Amino acid sequence: MRADARKNRDHLLDIAGAVIAEHGVDVSLRDIARRSGMGLATLLRHFPTREALLEALLHTSFGELTSRAADLETQGSPEDALVSWLRDCVAWTTEYRGVTVLMAAAIEDTESALHASCVTLRAAGARLLTRAQAAGVARDDIDGADLFALVAMLAWLGDQPSLAPRADHLFDVIASAILTSADSADTGRQPRPPVLG
Repeated sequence: MRADARKNRDHLLDIAGAVIAEHGVDVSLRDIARRSGMGLATLLRHFPTREALLEALLHTSFGELTSRAADLETQGSPEDALVSWLRDCVAWTTEYRGVTVLMAAAIEDTESALHASCVTLRAAGARLLTRAQAAGVARDDIDGADLFALVAMLAWLGDQPSLAPRADHLFDVIASAILTSADSADTGRQPRPPVLG
């Protein structure tokens, strides 16, 4: 790729990241092109589809989350590793409103530009879950697909203005439900006192 074409591509990705973070993944490609100061034809020459743009934008993050899972497999307890990765995943998906809807669809669509990255990410989480299950600290009636769905669900909560204040608490509820020994896991929050009466 020529230096000027690479510069244009990188500029488009920078602008797309900012616009999508602000307006969500359904933002018009024309709006992204307009904000970048380039024409829609230039954007489409680099990224022929919305998914191709998102795959390029999210590729580094997918790789970082996959590497993080690999690191966690060899560090700390299985339950802490699983909960840490789950928290990192949810935090990342909330950066780009609506991305989990596309990820859930891409996992089933082998033609999607996001398919391979989503499958790799799901497999990384599944390995952490399997490790925790083998150690007897995670329930054995869920799999990597369920874990991927829970990431999407928790990210969706964070996207809802009326529910966002409850997102951290509900993360802890879900994490405790995944683990078979909730007392052994530190989900990063202090337990709430019981409601009496």
